[in-house]
Formats: sequence, C-alpha cells, structure tokens
Amino acid sequence: MIWLRDKIKGDIWIWLIVFALSVFSILAVYSSTGALAYQKYEGNTTILLFKHMMMVVAGLILMYIAHKINYRYYSVIAQLMLIIAIPLLLYTLIFGSNINEAKRWITIPIINQTFQTSDWAKLALIMFLAKELTKRQERIKDFRSGFLPIFSSVIIIFLLIAPANLSTALMIFGTSILILLIGRVSFRQISLVCLGGLIVLTGIVLLGPRRETYKSRISSFIHPEKTDPDKSYQADHARMAIASGGWFGKGAGHSLEKNYLPQAYSDFIFAIIVEEWGLVAGFILVFLYLFLLYRCIKIITRSPKAFGALLATGLSFSLVIQALANMAVATHLLPVTGVSLPLVSMGGTSILFTSMAFGIILSVSREVDQDLLNQTEGGELGIA
Repeated sequence: MIWLRDKIKGDIWIWLIVFALSVFSILAVYSSTGALAYQKYEGNTTILLFKHMMMVVAGLILMYIAHKINYRYYSVIAQLMLIIAIPLLLYTLIFGSNINEAKRWITIPIINQTFQTSDWAKLALIMFLAKELTKRQERIKDFRSGFLPIFSSVIIIFLLIAPANLSTALMIFGTSILILLIGRVSFRQISLVCLGGLIVLTGIVLLGPRRETYKSRISSFIHPEKTDPDKSYQADHARMAIASGGWFGKGAGHSLEKNYLPQAYSDFIFAIIVEEWGLVAGFILVFLYLFLLYRCIKIITRSPKAFGALLATGLSFSLVIQALANMAVATHLLPVTGVSLPLVSMGGTSILFTSMAFGIILSVSREVDQDLLNQTEGGELGIA
C-alpha cells in the first residue's frame, strides 16, 4: 500500500472514485450486453467483457501516464490539438460513420475501432480556453486581441459538433461559459458568446439535418401521453427499469429491460444499474460524481496558477455535467440524448479520453500538493 501511494500522486479520493466507477462499469456492462452478444458473438458475453476490461485497463494506464506529466505541458499542445480537432470534426460531418442516424464517429482503419471526434474536440477546447484565458488576462477586455480568439474557438467547435450531436455540443458550450466566467471575462462579452451560440442553435434545430428528430424528442418529453409509443420507446423502458428496481434491485444479472433497451450498455446503463442494484446504487453513483466535483473544487481553490485552476475547472465540470445529463435522461428529467455515463458506460475511445481528463485533473492536484509542500518546507527553513 505504501509502495502504491508512492507511485500514484494527487488527490487520493479521486483515485478511489475512479476505481469505484470502474467496478460499476465492469459489472454493469457485463450484465447489460447480453442482447449485443447474441447479435455479434452468438451469445458469448465473455468477449465483450474482455474487450471492455481491456479498455478500462488501458484507460487506467493512460490516466496514470497523464497524471505523471506536469500539467503545464498541456498548455503547449492545447492549440495544436484544437487545430487538429477542426478538420477531424469536418471529416466526421461529411464522411463519418452513420450510426443511429447521426455522423458522430469515424472508423480507425486496421483496428476497426470507432472514434467519436467530439471527445477529442472537447478536451482540446477546454485546454485551449484555459491556456488563452491565462495568457490574455491583461487584455481580456480588448475585443480584437483578447476576446475574439476565445469567442471564435467556442463558436466554431459548437458549430461543427451540433449538427450531429447537439446534446454534446450544448454541454461543451455550457462548460465553456463556466470557464469564461471563472476566467474573468466580462458579462457583456459572455452575452455575446451566448448570443452567437443561440443563433447557431436556432439554425440547427430549425434547419439542420436532424430537425425532425429534435422535434420528436421534445414533443415526446413534453407530451408523453400523446406520443406514439414507438417514439418514446427508450424513455418508457428506462422508466420501467428504474421503477421496478426498488430500493435494492432485482439482483445482478436479473434485469429484464436490458433485453429491450437498445443502448442498455451505454446511454441507459444508469437505468439498468438501478433495476439490478436498486435506488441505493443509483444514489451512490450520484454521490460519487458530486463528490468528484467537490474534490476538484478543493483542488481549484488551492491552485496557485490560473492555468491549473481553469484546466481542472473545465475538465471536472464537463465530466459531472455529462454524468448528471445521462442520469437525468434515464429518469425522464431531460429529453432522450446520446450521452454516455463517464467511465461507466461501455465505450472505446470515450473511456480513454475520460481517463485522460481524470489524469490531467490529478496532474494539477499533484503539482498543487508539491507546490504547497515546497512552500511549507521553505517557510520552515526561513526561505519563504
């Protein structure tokens, strides 16, 4: 245990949260992939479990590597990552794999692994905003040299993601606004960003290629009693799963709704967890994400550097907002969206990007702890 603590640095509670979410993920994915296994592997769920476990392990390794790198180095690659993100998103919109009537993924050749480019763009944008807000603090009030590069980056990424993945685009946009608020951008400038986002949103909802899907989902959410059962199928079965779970659930592997929900192992995995392990497990999951936010806020308030604080802010809020949105959809508090539960839903590259986000947060925590330790030792020696 002492050896392990010497190897892993940063907030120990965040490491424990990651471990707990990983355990939830492995158990829930194994239980909820029965139908998928019959479609692809003649009912062999072990194959899917093995693939998922390998991805979780790969994510933990990536998180460990990311947390060992000084977070200041991420500011160096932030702009390059954002530059790469733009053609990636464009390519996805035009040539991406069409899954569930949306082009959100590209397929990586040779390994035949799907890659959701919005995950890359989200990480790149948060890193870029943290870097630019730190660098431009002295001239952030100047529209052309201070604000315009930040404004344009948010709107461009939003515009490229929203046509195929509006829910993710809105969450990235909301996270960006939070970072701008903490980065001391004026309310007038933030209002301008919101106005630009609203114009883009209106155009996509009214004129975009998925406008009928948005209309149907909003209508079924507001008036479920008047909705065609085929259109409210996922939401209905998610509610049935949660309602039938009770306080302690039906037991691991005993879910019925996992055979009916088409995305039981990803978008609606929270409903399956509650059905099998009850509301107690659901509350534990909510607590884990909220406790993660609390630990991240502790890191932010202790960080002596603006870049570290803004970076941890953006990444932590993006993870928690996504988690709450996923659970809100499962409980019918929001219309159906294609949002996964971070580090719990089955996924390929999304697990890797989520793990990297956790690793960067832990890197900030590690450096904050080291800075405070140096200051303490310096003060004791009369150097501070």
